[in-house]
Amino acid sequence: MAIEKMFRLDGKVALITGASSGLGAHFARTLARAGARVAVAARRVDRLNALVAEIEDFGGKADAFELDVGNASAIAACLDGVIDTCGAVSVLVNNAGTAKAKPFFDHTEADYDDVVNVNLKGAWLVGQETARRMAAAKLGGSIINIASIIGERQGKNTAPYAISKAGLIQATKVMALELARYQIRCNAILPGYVITDLNRDNLAGDAGEKLLKRIPSQRFGTPEDLDGTLLLLASEASKHITGATIAIDGGHLVSSL
Repeated sequence: MAIEKMFRLDGKVALITGASSGLGAHFARTLARAGARVAVAARRVDRLNALVAEIEDFGGKADAFELDVGNASAIAACLDGVIDTCGAVSVLVNNAGTAKAKPFFDHTEADYDDVVNVNLKGAWLVGQETARRMAAAKLGGSIINIASIIGERQGKNTAPYAISKAGLIQATKVMALELARYQIRCNAILPGYVITDLNRDNLAGDAGEKLLKRIPSQRFGTPEDLDGTLLLLASEASKHITGATIAIDGGHLVSSL
């Protein structure tokens, strides 16, 4: 395969969950620019429609689908719609996620359930149903779970989030093992601290300055820092990679700070 075509996604359909903002929206733009037809899914359809219009403006192909990742019947209905509208899904980016920042004793049972149901159970349900459709189509595919370095190292005030992301890392390996026979790869991206509209102001303040001292590269990540790994795992360039977890964090995970 020619190098210039190795990371292209022409003819592929990519489903991105949690695509209404932040990294999910960025991932959709990146995959569309690489030639994929992107199915963007989230609960906030109004934001998805704006993203679809943006992608179409630069010549990409995109369609919006409402999705609650915590509802199994909604997942099945969403995938039916994606397949009917776009065709068989080749790439799934399991990106939908949520977090609640509180000290350990302050997290309620509802807090725990909300975070784990979206970040872990939701990713599992979407991954399972998408893989079932991929296996039936006999075309193989790639599932990319968006975990976090917090799934492998500890951070204060992140208990349910850290637990959910640690579970997602293990789920990635289990899925990789069981789906390999169907030529379905499953890998995880573990972002470090990445600047988005949601955290920009906080990371620019005193808390961000303290955190920056713990990152060996001495800078926060940007969404663009994730693009190379995303395209590697989505494309045929990674056709023999499965069960991998790749940290993109400027060395934060391997640091003792």
